Amino acid sequence: MDPQKITSETVRADFNDLSAVVHYTRAAHELGLWASERALIERFFPDKSASLLEAGCGAGRVTLGLWSLGYHHLTAFDFAEELVDQARSLAAERGADAGPTAIAFHHADATVLSTVSAFADRQFAGALFMFNGLMQIPGHAHRRAALRELHRACAPGAPLLFTTHDRDSSPTERALWRLETIRWTRGEQDPRLVDFGDRYFEDEAGRTFMHLPNREEILADLAATGWTHEFDAMRTKIAQESRDVLNFSDECRFWVARKA
Repeated sequence: MDPQKITSETVRADFNDLSAVVHYTRAAHELGLWASERALIERFFPDKSASLLEAGCGAGRVTLGLWSLGYHHLTAFDFAEELVDQARSLAAERGADAGPTAIAFHHADATVLSTVSAFADRQFAGALFMFNGLMQIPGHAHRRAALRELHRACAPGAPLLFTTHDRDSSPTERALWRLETIRWTRGEQDPRLVDFGDRYFEDEAGRTFMHLPNREEILADLAATGWTHEFDAMRTKIAQESRDVLNFSDECRFWVARKA
C-alpha cells in the first residue's frame, strides 16, 4: 500500500502528541518572545490598544509575550486542542484569563476561520502567525486559504507578521534543494510529501511537517491573497538572539504584509 499523503489531520495529531506538547509548553513557560519578534512587534504594531489576532498560538509563547508587553486585546487560536489547553493554563497562571484584559483562546483551523463566529469580517487591527505556523499547513492551496481567511478577518490597513524558513538562505540549503529537485524529477521523493519544498522529520519536538518556500513563492502568495508586501529579512539581520533561542529555532525569514 502506498504511504498516505500528509494532511492537516496528520499535522494536528503530531502537535497533539505528548512530545510536541511538552516541547512547546516548555518554550512558552521559559523562552518567551525572541528579540527579533519583539523588535518587529513594537515596530509594526505600535498601538497596544489594538485588537490583535494570533494564528497558530500553540502553547501561548507569543500570546503571553504580547500580553506582558501590554497588548491586552488579544484573540488567539490553534488547531491542536492540547496546545490550546496549555495556552489557557499559562494565561491563568499569569493572570491573563479574567477581566477586560483576558486573552480569548479558541480551537480553530486557519483555513476555515469563517466557520467560527469569533472571527468576523474586518474585526482585527492586525494579525500574527509566528514560528513558521503558516508553513506547517500542508498543501499550497491550503496555505493560501489561511492567508485569505486572515485577510478577511482583518481591517483595512492591518499588518500581518509571520515567519518562514527559506530554502535559498544559504549555499548549504541551495545545494540540498538541488538534490531534492533531482529526487522529485525522478519521482524518488518521500511519497508522503505534498509539494516541492516539503519536509517531514522527527526530532525532540516529535514529528514535524514543514514547508520551506523561497522568497518568490511567498511574494506570489501574498499578492494572490490580497496582502501587500511591506518588509522581509532574515532573523540574523533583525536582532542578536540568545543561545536558548538559537537552540530552539533555526534561522528564519520574517515577513510583514499589509491589508490594503
